[in-house]
Amino acid sequence: MRHKRRALVAGTAVLALALSAACGNSDDGDSDKTDATKAEFNAGVGKVFNPSDKKGGIIKLANAGDWDTLDPGETYYGYSWNFLRLYGRSLLMFKPAPGKDSEELVPDLAEGKGTPSADGKTWTYKIRKGVKYEDGTEVKAADVKYAVLRSIDKETFPNGPAYFEQFLNLPAGYDGPYRSKGMNTDSAIETPDDNTIVFHLKQAFGGFDYLAQLAQTAPVPEAKDTGAKYREHFISTGPYMFEKVEVGKQYTLVRNPMWDQATDPIRKALPDRYEVSLNVNADDIDNRILSGDVHIDVAGTGVQPASLGRVLGDPNLKARADNPTLARLWYTSITTQVAPFDNIECRKAVLYAADRTGYQTAYGGPFSGGDIATTIMPPLIPGYQKFDLYPAGADNKGDVTKAKEALTKCGKPDGFEATMGYRAERPREKATAESLQQALARVGIKLTLKGFPQGDYFSQFCGNPPYLRANKIALCTNGWGADWNDGFGFLSQITDSRVIRETGGSSNISVRIPQVDQMIDQALAETDTAKREAIWAQIDKRVMEEAVILPGVYAKSLLVRGNGLTNVFVNEAFGMYDYLALGVA
Repeated sequence: MRHKRRALVAGTAVLALALSAACGNSDDGDSDKTDATKAEFNAGVGKVFNPSDKKGGIIKLANAGDWDTLDPGETYYGYSWNFLRLYGRSLLMFKPAPGKDSEELVPDLAEGKGTPSADGKTWTYKIRKGVKYEDGTEVKAADVKYAVLRSIDKETFPNGPAYFEQFLNLPAGYDGPYRSKGMNTDSAIETPDDNTIVFHLKQAFGGFDYLAQLAQTAPVPEAKDTGAKYREHFISTGPYMFEKVEVGKQYTLVRNPMWDQATDPIRKALPDRYEVSLNVNADDIDNRILSGDVHIDVAGTGVQPASLGRVLGDPNLKARADNPTLARLWYTSITTQVAPFDNIECRKAVLYAADRTGYQTAYGGPFSGGDIATTIMPPLIPGYQKFDLYPAGADNKGDVTKAKEALTKCGKPDGFEATMGYRAERPREKATAESLQQALARVGIKLTLKGFPQGDYFSQFCGNPPYLRANKIALCTNGWGADWNDGFGFLSQITDSRVIRETGGSSNISVRIPQVDQMIDQALAETDTAKREAIWAQIDKRVMEEAVILPGVYAKSLLVRGNGLTNVFVNEAFGMYDYLALGVA
């Protein structure tokens, strides 16, 4: 989904010094302050804009839809992981720093990175002593174990990633602490003392530290767990806790009096509070950021097309903007479980007929939308290879002749009717669906469009295979950013059929190719980097051969810095502004 890679900075002192330097908090005065505070285009890309140590103030954020959930055991939107670090602490985290430094894993709740066994199947972490919940009780290793195990229950928590189910040596039939209450799970996770947690894997996995940074390792005290309702009051371990949670309306975070800077060398905790408004019209969010009423569009995907010309055409507004390139793909899933898309030629007809320039325009054009995509992996992912199995003509507006030939082969020469879903609060996804509707109509494919709420999009609708089958929804707009920046971190959760869940919350709904599952396992077992990356490229091509994904755009975004924000930079691990580092003048 949203992260990247790199080596760990060794030692707390070195980490603190590096972070201080990255945020402009040096001891040698303000010699660089003039340049760092100059408002100019891309001032927050690869560097820190407006560095400051000043504490206080309120940061105001807005969301065009509802949150998927505040519960770290379930959340899977990139902005949720970014924001969650304010109130929850996972074992490791991606460093809050600009540029490539943000690809670095650093200790958070843990004292350091994991210690692997010789065979790579056992990983041990030491928990920092003295870390407390908002109620004053101390965090224990058993709380991390419980948090990870509860996240495995995909009926209660449908949205979260499925890495722990894949790798942990869980007892047969284990389905989380609610349904498998009392079952011994020491074969998967042990806590020999209050500050040690040991993970046992079914297979060697040298990248387990990337799982240790997942939100699912943020501790949850069993005595305070309320299951699906825990999203309404998460017990904080970070510098902020929830003062108010009104689901669908607003969230307010205030300082957590039990947070101790001595146990947390990373966070600066500059603002006094965060105020988040939910279900605010996306275009209205842009207007409020530009006018100074809101600081951040929390979704982090950039301004809407309606505001693009205004920002780029006004030198003062453009000077407040940043235009990062992301390890993200905007695409459309085509499920094989709804007729006539169980026929590959009908799927190919969609890929040939799609107007790629229309898809790009829907996301804001090449500047803020990104480059036209022909593969699943974006160019930023190691192993990427350029290819195009479904050429769309010299103008990239689609090959109508090829599309009609495919329709004839699938027995639908006059076309057919189909339904497509998109997130209703996202104007770009609606524009994408409308573009495809117009493009496919040229070959007789009549699309009916249905908008669904962002918060439940994957759990109830476009990530729920039974719902798709029952309602004959064959296409869904989608987007994916790397959970970390390699082929496995990008591809596994959207191309492995074993992550598809009939209970909903699936990040993959369209790729059901046993050969691809085997290739993923082959890549995991491959220790040679070049050979492993070659396999990721082969998986990309194999999935495209089945025409179950329509690539749209290799993402870019046009972000606007809110008035008065300090310590603003794009964290490449999330592809958006780093919410943990922000302050406000």
